[in-house]
Amino acid sequence: MKALVLAGGTGSRLRPITHTSAKQLVPVANKPVLFYGIESLVAADITDIGIVTGDTSAEIEAAVGDGSAFGARVTYLAQERPLGLAHAVHIARDWLGDEDFVMYLGDNFVVGGIKELVDTFRAERPDAGILLTKVADPSAFGVAELDAGGRVVNLEEKPAAPRSDLALVGVYLFSPAVHEAVAAIGPSARGELEITDAIQWLVEHGRHVQPTVISGYWKDTGNVTDMLEVNRSVLEQVEPARLGAVDDASELIGRVRIEPGASVVRSRIVGPAVIGPDTTVIDSYVGPSTSVDGDCVITSSELEFSIVLGGSRIEHAGRIEGSLIGRGVHVTGAQRAPRAHRLVLGDHSRVQITT
Repeated sequence: MKALVLAGGTGSRLRPITHTSAKQLVPVANKPVLFYGIESLVAADITDIGIVTGDTSAEIEAAVGDGSAFGARVTYLAQERPLGLAHAVHIARDWLGDEDFVMYLGDNFVVGGIKELVDTFRAERPDAGILLTKVADPSAFGVAELDAGGRVVNLEEKPAAPRSDLALVGVYLFSPAVHEAVAAIGPSARGELEITDAIQWLVEHGRHVQPTVISGYWKDTGNVTDMLEVNRSVLEQVEPARLGAVDDASELIGRVRIEPGASVVRSRIVGPAVIGPDTTVIDSYVGPSTSVDGDCVITSSELEFSIVLGGSRIEHAGRIEGSLIGRGVHVTGAQRAPRAHRLVLGDHSRVQITT
């Protein structure tokens, strides 16, 4: 069995972070989201992995390499434009051959992995397997309608009037039958080959599409709110460790991981939290659900429920919460009157200021 991991797309909902970085490489608990997906596949005994890439292919390849670090073998498949999930299957046709495969969206996160799901698919061999979960706003997702017996009767991509609240999770399992479906469908109204249309074709042609409704934790990390929530969830499982330097005037409470080379001085860290390698925290408070990546400086500031990417500095900045701060960012407080906000913001930035 192979895996097809989708790591293209523009990441428009995570701008401006994704102007300079692939959305799949934005870190959760200081590890790229994409890595969690690859690890889930390897844990399910799937080690032959094809990664579909777009404009950020060089960055993805540099981060993942040949896959050996994960115990996998990785092949890269170029998609010139993001023309839909079914289009990704189309361009991977030769590489996939006639094997069953898992299609895994590289910016999705499923707590607990997918091993049980894969094992069931291998044992029962339906033509396709889909994961579904109840969501508050199904119009933002692919939506599945089940009959009274739990069989799939209809699928639709981002419907204006959803027929159910069951959204397709970004993990799909396919037999080679899906290739016939992909070849048979045409572009949707938005100009993409939709995987929901391909699965609907299978349903309409009497193929066995097996739904699994999950009640566990799943998130599409395509926006800041969900990214912070996934970060919180992962940090709940962090193993506490004091691998860096913590002075006697500092206090660590709960699940706190201090990575090698990090330094905590006269500060209070309340977990779950991770302080990355070679990061310095001085005269500051870092609160729950916060991950600070490597080579950062946090001075005389408060930080909570946030993600800070590598090489950033937060100095005399007051209290920051619910924030995603990119790489090499410098946040500083005004040192003298008049009190004023001085901002240099890139395109698509979002700032909320307390007045």
